[in-house]
Amino acid sequence: MALLFGLVAVALAAPAEAHEVGLSRGTYTIEGDRLAAELVVSRREIAAAVPQLDADQDGHFSEPELTAARPALQKAIVDRIGVRSDDAPCPGALTAALLAEEDGFVLRATYTCPAPIARAKIDFPLLDALSQGHRHIARGAGGVHVVETVISRSQRSFELGAPPGAAPPPAKTDHLSMLELGVEHILTGYDHLVFLLGLVLVGGRWRSLLWVVTAFTLAHSITLGLAALGVWAPRSSIIEPAIALSIAYVGVENFFVKNAEKRWRITFPFGLIHGFGFAGALREVALPKADVPAALFLFNAGVELGQLAVLAITLPILALLRKQPWFEKYGIRIASGAIVVAGLVWFFTRVLGGP
Repeated sequence: MALLFGLVAVALAAPAEAHEVGLSRGTYTIEGDRLAAELVVSRREIAAAVPQLDADQDGHFSEPELTAARPALQKAIVDRIGVRSDDAPCPGALTAALLAEEDGFVLRATYTCPAPIARAKIDFPLLDALSQGHRHIARGAGGVHVVETVISRSQRSFELGAPPGAAPPPAKTDHLSMLELGVEHILTGYDHLVFLLGLVLVGGRWRSLLWVVTAFTLAHSITLGLAALGVWAPRSSIIEPAIALSIAYVGVENFFVKNAEKRWRITFPFGLIHGFGFAGALREVALPKADVPAALFLFNAGVELGQLAVLAITLPILALLRKQPWFEKYGIRIASGAIVVAGLVWFFTRVLGGP
């Protein structure tokens, strides 16, 4: 069983190259017979949807590449957002494609309808080209009518505007989607899960394990908040390899410690590093400042719920395994060795293959 775990941990190392939480935002504004759209998405996701953006595969988008990729962006992005007014299709045209701060990418498009728009329906088959579980935070404005919602594969469309004389509906934001996004992020963040597993693998009193988990939670909550609120954040090219090294370190330390007693002292500084990793996508899409506090709180709460769910399953299994002599003698060492290898694989892939 320990050998099987080791093989799985190493196998997962290759795809976990960064912390994509699958998040984008868009602003949609009715202007007479046109609907203006602006999307902000991470460069990693846009590159996966439109490979032509990085034609030389050097991890960067150059101006010539942006110009050459405009037809591909039109087909892959603009044409995959459907706009209809009074059941008539409104074809879209790409008007701008540019790089944003951090690792964001901005696209602007205009959808032209046959007549002035009273009410428009906006559909997002685009989601099929983005990461699994992607959330699109949409804000639409049509006169005094404002809509705020979260688009996902379970809710692919929203309506904007209203017939003349209709009362404006209250603005509505599905903030609970941010909670779901946090849960999904930790459950698919294999490096974070391997780090947590490495911390509790050696066992110890429940009180010691609780201190370890609490220190990690407090630390990553601090840096997640600092980064998402725009106070300060190191570059992802520094944070991602550092996260990988923290995993390798924990695996090595497992060969020399007998339990998790006092391990919170290393968990806290490493948790600070992991928190910056959690915050990556929230900074990439540059959420409006008014939306950041609620999104930050719910995303972090989702991360904690997912983390507790994983530990609720993992800790009892490890407690049972540690009662087996073979696991105490060989299993912990094999699993720890696999964690070291996984951390090193992630480190070199992020240093050599990162943007």
